[in-house]
Amino acid sequence: MPEDMEPGVIRKLDEVVVNRIAAGEIIQRPANALKELLENSLDAQSTHIQVNVKNGGLKLLQIQDNGTGIRREDLEIVCERFTTSKLARFEDLAQIATFGFRGEALASISHVAHLNIQTKTAKEKCGYKATYADGKLQGQPKPCAGNQGTIISIEDLFYNMPQRRQALRSPAEEFQRLSEVLAKYAVHNPRVGFTLRKQGETQPALRTPVASSRAENIRIIYGAAIAKELLEFSHRDEMFKFEAECLLTQVNYSAKKSQMLLFINQRLVESPALKTAVDAVYATYLPRGHHPFVYMSLTLPPQNLDVNVHPTKHEVHFLYQDEIVERLKQQVEARLLGSNSTRTFYKQLRLPGAPDLDETQPGDKTQRVYPKELVRTDASEQKLDKFLAPLVKSDSGMSSGSSEDAPPLPDESFRVTAAKKSREVRLSSVLDMRKRVERQCSVQLRSTLKNLVYVGCVDERRALFQHETHLYLCNTRAFSEELFYQRLVYEFQNCQEISIKPPLSLKELLILALDSEAAGWTPEDGDKTNLAVSAAEILQNKAPIMREYFGLRISEEGELESLPSLVPQHRPCVAHLPVYLLRLATEVDWEQEARCFETFCRETARFYGQLDWRDGSVGAGHPRWTTEHVLFPAFKKYLLPSPRLKDQIYELTNLPTLYKVFERC
Repeated sequence: MPEDMEPGVIRKLDEVVVNRIAAGEIIQRPANALKELLENSLDAQSTHIQVNVKNGGLKLLQIQDNGTGIRREDLEIVCERFTTSKLARFEDLAQIATFGFRGEALASISHVAHLNIQTKTAKEKCGYKATYADGKLQGQPKPCAGNQGTIISIEDLFYNMPQRRQALRSPAEEFQRLSEVLAKYAVHNPRVGFTLRKQGETQPALRTPVASSRAENIRIIYGAAIAKELLEFSHRDEMFKFEAECLLTQVNYSAKKSQMLLFINQRLVESPALKTAVDAVYATYLPRGHHPFVYMSLTLPPQNLDVNVHPTKHEVHFLYQDEIVERLKQQVEARLLGSNSTRTFYKQLRLPGAPDLDETQPGDKTQRVYPKELVRTDASEQKLDKFLAPLVKSDSGMSSGSSEDAPPLPDESFRVTAAKKSREVRLSSVLDMRKRVERQCSVQLRSTLKNLVYVGCVDERRALFQHETHLYLCNTRAFSEELFYQRLVYEFQNCQEISIKPPLSLKELLILALDSEAAGWTPEDGDKTNLAVSAAEILQNKAPIMREYFGLRISEEGELESLPSLVPQHRPCVAHLPVYLLRLATEVDWEQEARCFETFCRETARFYGQLDWRDGSVGAGHPRWTTEHVLFPAFKKYLLPSPRLKDQIYELTNLPTLYKVFERC
């Protein structure tokens, strides 16, 4: 060693350098900052959390919640390191039940970004806004208006760390990471509503409702293909003192991208050992390189869990790790073994008009279209009915599935009147009903319905349609009832009328209803004639309401003269008319305005949604014809589907999946 070499002088690092080094460990990218802030919002008992992002979170990352807020007197130290309301002694780590405990998240953010906090507690009369830099409050908090909760705005993340900023991915990739983090917390916390929005865009990139369920949030975020294959189970182990809640896909589903959402004691973490064990179970069932979707939540005694492993709290250690992983592997294996009988393969004819692969000529520079990408565009090319036997009729002329005893009324007595001048609706109860329909509309499902291609009718309740390369089965009855309900709401006071000539006696119709099984009449209910007279009187007393608002006319002599016309070419099934009138008398709340309109519309929609499957005719008027040429066009044109209708639609298969099946054969 040369004689002139001297050892370096050991110096204490400047506090700013220390803090930035520490901050770089905790806040590695925008997604880490979002995770820390989400956990703070959940600790604050928030029920709705909204995240706004600009430029992948580098320009702006803002999180707003409606939690408990931060006290005015705590704002001075909230961004200093090791300040927290969740931990007092080191021993408390053994029983920690909150996400945060270090008191480093906000401090770290303030060292690498411009940080603003706006907050209000329930007890304070106004909110306060504060600005922070390097962990210190800049000036005094300023009073401001605001709702209870906290808004944290992070601007210019890593503005003072250019090397870190340059090492990050593109804004689009950083936004995708943010979306993945929020999606995982949304699945695990279904009671909380989450919204993720790019600044400047009207539609959110991700939104889940308040008081949802994990399965529903998985469907909203990850899609119906995963949701319909979910297998849910829970397990409690007394020996190793843990509980597990799992939602994982059955063997019908697989994807090249692995999706495992793991929470241990409510924390989003990773466990390579557990992931490897689960993948090993699925490897028996899935093609090589394909993976399941797995959500798993473990609850362990706090004293068995070490969360103080890494500043990001992304890693945890727990007692009996190998044993617990093995128990979970056994549980997953047992559930999949029990569900393997449901594994199904689908097949489908090549779509009409699809060219063979060898039709593409050598040297043809047009883009090659593969059969699996061809989309059906004309429902008339080939119908499902071609593959179905005609309805078998009994000696009575009714289809074998009919359960109605009431005789059919003459269809030729129904005539639609000309449209009348439209009137403006001002009743707040009806306007509220319209707003509720629009607010609950599923944009995704509306887009699917708007672009569907009808395939065929399966039975009186179900039909098939295609959207792009996907084949769906839907509950036509449920969709029809929602359609007619909405038509009544939007045609309120402006309904066209279906004239009934000659008019029909209310009393006779109601007696027919009481004679049917649907009425559920028993001798204890009283004489049928007296009941029919009483019900007829109720309807006659309420006749002005039904005539004025819905186009249902009842004469002073107690005769039904007209019904509302809601969809062009649709006539309600007259066989169900008697029971409908009886339900109007008994099920509609005639006393309170909003309830009256709501229950009347629901009962009428229920009546209009029933088709007469006893009709032995072919062509116009037959239920299959009505389903294809009346109901489905109306779904495309009018229906604003609510999220509950998503449970009435099922994806049967899609062309890319079918081709994968054939490739295995």
